[in-house]
Amino acid sequence: MKINAKRLALHFAEMSQIGKIGETGTCRPAHSPDEKQAFELASSWMHAAGMQTRIDNFGNLIGTLKGSKPELPVLMMGSHLDSQPYGGRFDGVAGVLCAIEAITTLTENGIKPKRTIEIISFADEEGWRFKKGLFGSRGILGKLEEGELQRTDANGITREKALINFGCDIGKFKESEYKAGSIFAFLELHIEQGPILDRANKPIGIVSGISGPLWLTVKMKGMAGHTGSVPMHMRQDALLGAAEVIVGLNKIVTQVPGAPTVGTVATIDVFPASRNIIAEEVVFTLDLRDIDLDRRNRYEQQVRELIDASAKAHQLTYKVSVDTNSEPRYCAGWIKDIIGEECKTLGLDAPELMSGPFHDALALSYACDYGMIFIRCKDGISHNPLEYSSDEDLALGTEILYGTILKVLQK
Repeated sequence: MKINAKRLALHFAEMSQIGKIGETGTCRPAHSPDEKQAFELASSWMHAAGMQTRIDNFGNLIGTLKGSKPELPVLMMGSHLDSQPYGGRFDGVAGVLCAIEAITTLTENGIKPKRTIEIISFADEEGWRFKKGLFGSRGILGKLEEGELQRTDANGITREKALINFGCDIGKFKESEYKAGSIFAFLELHIEQGPILDRANKPIGIVSGISGPLWLTVKMKGMAGHTGSVPMHMRQDALLGAAEVIVGLNKIVTQVPGAPTVGTVATIDVFPASRNIIAEEVVFTLDLRDIDLDRRNRYEQQVRELIDASAKAHQLTYKVSVDTNSEPRYCAGWIKDIIGEECKTLGLDAPELMSGPFHDALALSYACDYGMIFIRCKDGISHNPLEYSSDEDLALGTEILYGTILKVLQK
């Protein structure tokens, strides 16, 4: 291997100490002191790789290796260092640390690229703190939506306040945006976050595309009443209506056997949340994803019809709001071909597979060609302290990333 596998493993071990929970867990909220500490550590490794670093006004950490022809569009790579509140050590982190190792190897071998290379740890990819993800990657492309800075976390802190505390200047977002055509291509290495590679006993996968996530928030409202005195046929039970939608969603997304469609309700807020009061209001999130946009659109319509039918059956009112709506985005064929060539060079039979989770590459796909490398993770577990990818697989993926970078730089 050209990359330094031992150094890479040490970097993962050191980064895992920041925001550590339990033995193997991680909690690094976006725009937090823990994320700032992670940025400082990653910056030190970027400096060792010959890069200059900065934190932009969206809260992104950016490492830059200047090319001999800086007027050329940049080759960008990276992922994120923020984590889920009950997360693991590899989600996002792999994309940043493996990219740093690849560029360190580039520098150590005396390779001076014509094209400038940037590694970015994007701010708030996860989206759990302010209920809206891909903040930094959308930010640099001028794709933020109205009201995003007024979103609050569980403690009532707005994103605006969190960014200011992080050292960002929210009045200078335009200065941190990238002009159209200034990014040549984007590469992202990531753990699979699913079981396909592990079950196939394949360490590496080549991503074909990212399924389009549709995030809805559904509010159903009925009438509170005493659970002991209101007859069943007279109730306006919001939780009963919501339950029918949740069960129905599972039936909708599984109607085509073997299809990669997934649908999930993962959060439910009930008011007034007393055991002897009929639920008056229920708010729940709904996550629908598919690589086939036509099918996802059909299923969305079926979900909306189900919500309406359930509300009428139980005399409820309802409101459905769209939090995220992204179409599936396919990886560039020429980048997939390069990754495939590098895998064959190492004697690997790397399968193509789609990504169900979204990544910063989803946002970047609207600005440039992109490619992704997946790393096997044990039992497909992610967003969980049990998340695990081996040092050997991570090193192998980094070696493929390094070879891919060299060939992309020739374009």
